[in-house]
Amino acid sequence: MLEFAARWVAAWNRRDVDAVLAHYVDDATFISPKAQLFVGTSVIRGKAALERYWRTASARIETLEFKLESAVWDGDSRQLAVFYEANLSGTKTRACELMSFDGQGRQVSGEALYGASV
Repeated sequence: MLEFAARWVAAWNRRDVDAVLAHYVDDATFISPKAQLFVGTSVIRGKAALERYWRTASARIETLEFKLESAVWDGDSRQLAVFYEANLSGTKTRACELMSFDGQGRQVSGEALYGASV
């Protein structure tokens, strides 16, 4: 899953929303405090709503750069935790994204967690 995490970071660095969305199920749930800033809610339900959020945020964020630090996969729970540094419009923050997958490898949920500025 480290390879998946590296592809995920590369897709974000290209601002390739389609590539990031490609592995989500249609009724996925995503939680992020950043979503509140862009679409008025921190809980996003459904792939279409997730696409609207990410396209809106991507258009308004001047700089978007992720640097992968590490990834941890738990095969029993089918959860991937991706640890990275996020540079969003010049503010660098430690971040983690927790991703949950179904048995077919499709992402059913995600949660973005942001920590201290670096």
